[in-house]
Amino acid sequence: MSKLGKRLIKAAEEGLAIARGEADPSTYHLHIPPAIDTRAIRKSLKLTQQQFATRYHIPVATLRDWEQGRRVPDAPARALIAAIREEPEVIRRALKRTAA
Repeated sequence: MSKLGKRLIKAAEEGLAIARGEADPSTYHLHIPPAIDTRAIRKSLKLTQQQFATRYHIPVATLRDWEQGRRVPDAPARALIAAIREEPEVIRRALKRTAA
């Protein structure tokens, strides 16, 4: 498993511990990535909007709005896009497993 994959799993486990009341949320730092160029990331992967949207479970209309500047991805969406930028195949496989 990649380093990013391990970090994502650890973050999910920490989030679950907070949700269960087993961990103090004030001891964790939330990193919100700055604005992100979704179009450039999609193009670097050589995917159409439809292919990118389908592969990463993003509504195609939402992706179009981000790319055309009508909307800005919120913090969780920016985190997902950043993860896709760094490890597109890891994210694709993870999402494929959750959809099954």
